[in-house]
Amino acid sequence: MSHTIVIFGASGDLTSRKLIPALYLLFKKKRLPEGTRIVGMSRTEFSHDAWRDELKKSTEKFTEKKFDADAWNDFAPNVYYHPGDLTELEDLKKLKKLLEEVEGGPAERVYYLSTAPRLYTAAIDQLGESGLANQEEGARRIVLEKPFGYDLGTAEKLNKDVNRVFPEKQVYRIDHYLGKETVQNLLVMRFANSIFEPLWNRNYIDHVQITVAEEVVVGRRGGYYDQAGVLRDMFQNHLLQLLMVTAMEAPVRFDADMVRDEKVKVLQAVRPMSADEIANETLRGQYAGYRKEEGVPKDSQTETFAALRLWVDNWRWNGVPFYLRSGKGMSCRTTQIVIQYNQPPHTLFDQKKSFIDACRLVMQIQPAEGIQLQIQTKVPDSGIMTRTSALDFRFCKEFQGEMPDAYQRLLLDAIQGDASLFARSDEVELAWGIIDPIIKTWRSDAAPTLHTYETGYWGPNESNDWMEEHGRQWFDVCPILH
Repeated sequence: MSHTIVIFGASGDLTSRKLIPALYLLFKKKRLPEGTRIVGMSRTEFSHDAWRDELKKSTEKFTEKKFDADAWNDFAPNVYYHPGDLTELEDLKKLKKLLEEVEGGPAERVYYLSTAPRLYTAAIDQLGESGLANQEEGARRIVLEKPFGYDLGTAEKLNKDVNRVFPEKQVYRIDHYLGKETVQNLLVMRFANSIFEPLWNRNYIDHVQITVAEEVVVGRRGGYYDQAGVLRDMFQNHLLQLLMVTAMEAPVRFDADMVRDEKVKVLQAVRPMSADEIANETLRGQYAGYRKEEGVPKDSQTETFAALRLWVDNWRWNGVPFYLRSGKGMSCRTTQIVIQYNQPPHTLFDQKKSFIDACRLVMQIQPAEGIQLQIQTKVPDSGIMTRTSALDFRFCKEFQGEMPDAYQRLLLDAIQGDASLFARSDEVELAWGIIDPIIKTWRSDAAPTLHTYETGYWGPNESNDWMEEHGRQWFDVCPILH
């Protein structure tokens, strides 16, 4: 059966910057099913050829050296455009007629909502009313960009609205972090190598750190960001996704529902916190100068930095804290997962030290994707003195070519009907169930202090003090691999 990808919001930035370049590169690699069509729809007036010309310019810009004019000329005839408003029934009926003309028979379709989330419900209703969601004419899948709701209540409503028209198995909630090669490699490293899994538990691991640091500040996004804050912007989706992948049990097989079942179990095991516990188990900050950003109120209490200590109360992780941290205006751009192993039970060497640094496994998601295992080795010609040495694995050295953009993998999975790397409705709601109480406490009289920090560092100094109170230290290396 042939395939069609319909992009709503086709004149937007995401389409030109990410979606079309990803689809073009998949076509160039001969990964797309033969004859796959791409149909864009938005209110901007374009003819088919005019939109193709616009996309050629933007795709050449964003794919740079990977752009090939001959490959584009082969790709472009499969690209179509339909002007219209996706919330208007008559416009969608016209779109349906166009799709039937270019498909010429049965076809599977992927509807990608590259639009403002406030339009999701209206768009979904019209897809159902127009008959475009009819599963009897071939699989009809829908892809939703984050955010999936603003809080638990809106997420639950959105899920009900979507499932009223599309079965859950045909709903693909995209988080580009799960499309990154290094996140998928974490699953392979854990479950394809027998040396890691026996040590991946409370008996050998002291704690886990997950850091998503951004060097940039809010800038012109101040109006949006002040309504969202760092918890909604980064924790409810990206950081909790990394937590799930790190902590999940091995599924029986790599099947979409079985993988997501195991991820959901992690969120179900996260210990709930009272308001008093939230004050002790979380830390919040705002970079100096945030209130001067365009669109930000002068008295804003919105956080640009947060650190959480979460506990996963199950057999594997009981007693092992997970530290999650993210912020704007930090020392550098890096995303990393640190598995900090326990110290040896007895110190034999280097008697001048009161302790020996424990082994540490660092998985760098971005940039310079790779893995580093830090171990203790003997210093040559120095008696029995030890030092920390590193064993490195770097994708750029082991594999030829550039790492593929996450959207390539995720778009191909959506076309093929593989939802393994997409969020399920219960997963989204459980994640909001963890983050919502923290946000509510932070907006109440019981809120912990909002610490100020200078840009270019690792967040508030109080964050380091907070970790030291727990007998631990942040792993502040920027980044570990280059």
